[in-house]
Amino acid sequence: MFGKKNATKMPLEFELCPGRPIGGKHPCFIIAEIGQNHQGDLKIAKEMIKMAKDCGADCAKFQKSELEYKFNKKALERPYTSKNSWGKTYGEHKRHLEFSHDQYRELQKYAAEVGIFFTASGMDEMAVEFLHELDVPFFKVGSGDTNNFPYLEKTAKKGRPMVVSSGMQSMETMRRVYKTVKQHNQNFTILQCTSAYPLEAEDVNLRVIMEYQKEFPDIPIGYSGHESGISISVAAVALGAKVIERHITLDKTWKGSDHEASLIPSELAELVRSVRLVERALGSGIKQMLPCEKACHDKLGKSVVAKVKIPKGTVLTLDMLAVKVAEPMGVPAEDIFQLVGKTVTEELEEDDSVLPEVVDSYGKKAKC
Repeated sequence: MFGKKNATKMPLEFELCPGRPIGGKHPCFIIAEIGQNHQGDLKIAKEMIKMAKDCGADCAKFQKSELEYKFNKKALERPYTSKNSWGKTYGEHKRHLEFSHDQYRELQKYAAEVGIFFTASGMDEMAVEFLHELDVPFFKVGSGDTNNFPYLEKTAKKGRPMVVSSGMQSMETMRRVYKTVKQHNQNFTILQCTSAYPLEAEDVNLRVIMEYQKEFPDIPIGYSGHESGISISVAAVALGAKVIERHITLDKTWKGSDHEASLIPSELAELVRSVRLVERALGSGIKQMLPCEKACHDKLGKSVVAKVKIPKGTVLTLDMLAVKVAEPMGVPAEDIFQLVGKTVTEELEEDDSVLPEVVDSYGKKAKC
């Protein structure tokens, strides 16, 4: 198992975007995946970038393809008669949804004006070259390229942080992915993902997040979800996901297979609120009585009282003592066994609080 010797090490922290680290105790990085839900319309794409920002997401993400490098000729020429089609052939359909380089520059500029990070999945090697030239903060590797090892190696060598989805892959393949990327690039995260749209709860497999944390303890682990609603994504954060990616849309009834598995603005805003709430609730992991509990403890906390009248100088036995909510509060209930065998220095009436100062040597360690 990779990194097994360092299994107790805190997950690696690194800067995914300028000034925005992920991992460790940093807030979960929330990616609003616009993908191709913009319908090929630049105006809608900008509206979605603004929506992502307004809802509190950290990043607006697209999908960039150089179609002749992603598909072979026959794939582009095949008839495409689906209800989601934007053309007679699959190539016409994809060209309708693909923004030009200049349009990408315009979207990147708009995202900067709005104040949200901007990137895209490079769906082929030439798309990665363009995104590198565009100077995106990080590369997203879609599940379709996760087992494309020449692509992975070339992308990793460019030195930008990487977010790698893992839909359709086995753990054996993901070990190879980890090893391949790690040789060239230390700054990457792997996302648990199941490639189905929409995704049924039974197929989400959130426990893989914890398995990834064991297998790859020196990188942050995240979750890319295609399910309906937000509950499962929030649960992923509770399990330790440091990156959450969800598709977004302005209308779930629009043409396209991704819309049904996407979040509308109200859902995205609620996801962000819920994630931030869960992060606050996760706490430090240190179990101790907290200041907020003091009022309850002062009112209802139990302590030791005299079960019977106890004369001064008596050596205490357990049957002389009881635990009650008492005024004033005496020796804490959890210390009752420490009192056995110790001597009281003052007389106690039945039902009196047993105060620390009336028990000789209470709290002192016995000398060896």
